[in-house]
Amino acid sequence: MDYEYLYDHILGGLYGQALGDSFAMPAMLRPEVTWKRYGWFKEFMDAPDDHPAHHGLKAGQITDDTEQAMSLAMVMIEEGGISVEGAARAMVKWYDMVDGDHNDYVGPSTRKAVTKLKKGDDPHRTGTQGDTDGGAMRVSPIGLINPGNLEQAVKDAVTSCTPSHYTDVAISGAAAVAGAVAMAMSEDATLDSILEAGIKGAEMGVTYGSPWMGASISRRIKMAIDLANQNKDHYERLVDIYDLIGCGLATSEAVPAAFGAIAISKGDLMDTAKYAANLSGDADTVAAMACAVMGAWKGYKAFPSFVIEKITQVNSNWNFKETAEGLAKLALKRL
Repeated sequence: MDYEYLYDHILGGLYGQALGDSFAMPAMLRPEVTWKRYGWFKEFMDAPDDHPAHHGLKAGQITDDTEQAMSLAMVMIEEGGISVEGAARAMVKWYDMVDGDHNDYVGPSTRKAVTKLKKGDDPHRTGTQGDTDGGAMRVSPIGLINPGNLEQAVKDAVTSCTPSHYTDVAISGAAAVAGAVAMAMSEDATLDSILEAGIKGAEMGVTYGSPWMGASISRRIKMAIDLANQNKDHYERLVDIYDLIGCGLATSEAVPAAFGAIAISKGDLMDTAKYAANLSGDADTVAAMACAVMGAWKGYKAFPSFVIEKITQVNSNWNFKETAEGLAKLALKRL
């Protein structure tokens, strides 16, 4: 595995995260509402003025999912790895950049953690009650620097979650995503091996963190995959995932739903974004996680040119290629 391979697939992972995030950003809270307003998601769209979190965002614009992932990635590049203190610094830096005190899309666990961190609390203790999907939504860079190394991806996911999402359920979800991304980076990865890595990562991750309430991430991933593989219309399968798994802020909903979107797409990058968007709910987070996995697997060269052009144009304050270069160098050192 050489630098060129790593760069192509890491850049694919970063653009995949941004694709899913921005493509699903306008989705409403329930599938029937999304469908009544838009029909089937087929293109980038502005968020509607009445969107509870994303009002004012333009077509192709990323949200906190990708912003936090990029912020974490840049600190990892600066430090040459991941640390609890670095993860905390990345989160606070991002929070201040987006004026988090007055920003509707800041997640509840992240907001609580940043408030404590700004008071000077120990970052090893500020996340002991964080149970939502914020740790999982930003974890993709962890998988990108650990190609094929599930065990190390899980360990690094624990570190990245510690300042804000240090509960067993939140870490389980983050470890599932990091593990799937790490496996997707392997040269011999298959869709089945990627899904299995997500399940295994969830099983490993739940052994870390503060004990907390929450359904089994690994079992729900399996259930979401089963629902995705039913002999039903695509929309009916999405509704089943929404109704039976959920697509909310809870880690035990959003992470399994992301794997359901991957399973329905059969590994197609753009279909993953479309299915995740049509799931609705916390669709931007679900799509960001799912498409980060698919982007890491397919690589940058698999992206349609209009996707790259749109994301790059609308989010010009983020340098995806420069960040990918830094992560690729870091991944190569780890190999």
